[in-house]
Amino acid sequence: MRKFKLLALAFVIGTASLFALNIDKPENPTKEIRNEIVKLLQSPDFEIEYDRTVILKFTFNSEGEIVVICAGCKDREIVDYIRENLNYKKFNSPGERDKMYSVPLTLIAG
Repeated sequence: MRKFKLLALAFVIGTASLFALNIDKPENPTKEIRNEIVKLLQSPDFEIEYDRTVILKFTFNSEGEIVVICAGCKDREIVDYIRENLNYKKFNSPGERDKMYSVPLTLIAG
């Protein structure tokens, strides 16, 4: 009986800790946010050799400015371009503060 109580206690503690975990899944932004991002990144000042898709992860601060967390690319030129043109830009309709967002962006070679 004692082993059963110990096993039940371990099960309850294990289950409770699973529910206590706060796993942040990035949310998909609204169309307005995505359109503003596309508008800000419309014309790069460098040549893109081939089409690339990057997963941009970002959040908003208390002033409604976008804060780029991860540009989703290892190419330094693209990362610098994204951060230069997006980081701390004020949005008309920002998302929730401190909520992680994720959006796929396709950079087309031209």
